[in-house]
Amino acid sequence: MKHDEMSVMEHITELRKRLVIVVVFFFVAVIAGFLLSRPIIIYLQQTDEAKSLTLNAFNLTDPLMVYMKFAFIIAFVITSPIILYQLWSFVSPGLYEKERKVTLSYIPISLMLFFLGISFSYFILFPFVIDFMERISTDLDINQVIGVNEYFSFLLQLTVPFGILFQLPVVIMFLTRLGIVTPMFLSKVRKYAYFVLLVIAALITPPELASHLMVSIPLFILYEISIWISRISYRKAQKMRFEEENIKK
Repeated sequence: MKHDEMSVMEHITELRKRLVIVVVFFFVAVIAGFLLSRPIIIYLQQTDEAKSLTLNAFNLTDPLMVYMKFAFIIAFVITSPIILYQLWSFVSPGLYEKERKVTLSYIPISLMLFFLGISFSYFILFPFVIDFMERISTDLDINQVIGVNEYFSFLLQLTVPFGILFQLPVVIMFLTRLGIVTPMFLSKVRKYAYFVLLVIAALITPPELASHLMVSIPLFILYEISIWISRISYRKAQKMRFEEENIKK
């Protein structure tokens, strides 16, 4: 059934079904997240960045808070393919056959980009920021007493958003395939997009120039890559629609 042939109630029923599947799967994934959290947390405590600090629990609930944060993030990562597939299933009836196959392939690409963003942030940006903060503390003769909850919150605040932001090329590619955005529009709003990316970079990095640039520049590059990908997707989408219409005729 095509989307334009469905009534509003049928759209709502279909959307509700997709949401129920995602919610049920997410709760199951949370249980798996709690099981996987412990080895991941222990591993992260043994890294060079963590070993250089003394992590303390300032509240009785701090270890539990760390557990819960990791469990929910792991659950989100596990559930993300299901979320993407349910989104694809919801919009795919309105796509041509070739577009369905192409857009379905975006799911593994999206996961790959998420882990690439996490890796970039964790292995390049995070060590730099930790070293920078330690040097400031040494220069000011300040003895750092770090809370375990604060440490891991800072780690997640710096890495997870980067994984999400690295989805930009896939999101743009998907929206271009749907006809919601065009490469011409993306080029036209480039300066506004750069401003938004600068604000985002400022929100997820410490208030100092070097780390801000380390985040902003890759985001600008990602946006330019997204425009380039959008141009390719736009041309292919136009070609597919033309071929499908000719077949129907």
